[in-house]
Amino acid sequence: MRPVILDVDTGLDDACALLLAARHPELDLKAVTCVGGNVGLDQVVVNTLTVLDAAGRPDVPVGRGAALPLLQPVRTAPHVHGADGLGDLDWPRSVRTPDARHAVELLRDALLEGARTGELVTLIPLAPMTNIALLLRTYPEAAAGLREIVFMGGAAGIGNATASAEFNIWTDPEAAAITLAAAGELGIPLTMYGLDVFYDVVIALDEAKALGGSQSAELARRLIEKRSELYKSDGASIGDGGAVCAVIDPEGLTTQAFPVRVELSGSWSRGRTVVDTRDWSGDLTIDPFGAAPPVVQVATAVDGRRYADLWLATVR
Repeated sequence: MRPVILDVDTGLDDACALLLAARHPELDLKAVTCVGGNVGLDQVVVNTLTVLDAAGRPDVPVGRGAALPLLQPVRTAPHVHGADGLGDLDWPRSVRTPDARHAVELLRDALLEGARTGELVTLIPLAPMTNIALLLRTYPEAAAGLREIVFMGGAAGIGNATASAEFNIWTDPEAAAITLAAAGELGIPLTMYGLDVFYDVVIALDEAKALGGSQSAELARRLIEKRSELYKSDGASIGDGGAVCAVIDPEGLTTQAFPVRVELSGSWSRGRTVVDTRDWSGDLTIDPFGAAPPVVQVATAVDGRRYADLWLATVR
C-alpha cells in the first residue's frame, strides 16, 4: 500500500478524490488536511469529515489548516460547487470534530513518522497550497518523509479563474511559488496535474446512475449528477479525482519535464504557471532569468477512460 495524504478545499471534485483515496485498496490514507478555497475553511472541514464518514473512514485524521491565502482574501467558488461546497445535496453532515493539531503540525508529524519508518508519503494537494508552503518553510526537515508531491493546479495552456491562471494557483499564487521553490531546494519530485488534463476523465450520467447500494457509491452518484446538472451536460469530470488516479496508476498519465514558475505580479497573468517548454540543451543564455529551479513533471495527456473506469470500480 502507498501512504498518501490529501490537502483539500472540499468541493464537489475534491469529494470525488476523497472517495477514491479513502476506498482504494492500494492507498493508505494517512491524513487529510483542509484549507480555505472552494468554500470557507469551516465548511471545508465539515465537508471533508462528511465525505470520509460516507466512505466508511472515520479513522482518518482531518486537520484544520489555513483559512486565508498568504497575501490576499480567499475567493470561493459557489457557482461551481454550491453554497455549501457539496452541491447543496442535503447530505447528512458529520458531527465529528477535526484533529486537535493544526494541519501543518499534522502534516509534519505524519511525514516525520514516514521518514522514521521508511514509508515515504505521496502528498496530493488538491487546493490552494497555503498549508504546503507553510509546512515546507516552517518544517523543512519533514521533506525527508516525502516520496513526491502530485498537485492539482496550474495549466500549461489557458486558465479557468482567469485567461491565464487556474483557480488553485490563482487563489494563493505566493503559496504555490513558495511550494515549487522549496520542493526544488529540498529535492522533492513534483508532478503537476493541471487543466490540460483536468477535464478529460469523464463519468457519463448513465454510469453514475448505475451507482448505489453503499453510502460511498450513493454519494459518488449524486456528486456526478450534481456536476452534470451544474454544467448542463450528460456527464461530468471527476476533476481532482484524476490526480489521485495518477498516483494509483501513473501509466495512465503522460508527462513531460519542464521548468515551471508562478507569475506573481502581472496585471492579467497573476497566478499563471509559466511552463517553459523551450529546449534548454540549446543556447538560451540570452534569458536573464535562466531556467526555473524546480523541474516539474507536467501532465500533457491522460487516458480518460482508463481513469474513469478506475474511479467507478473503486467507489462502487
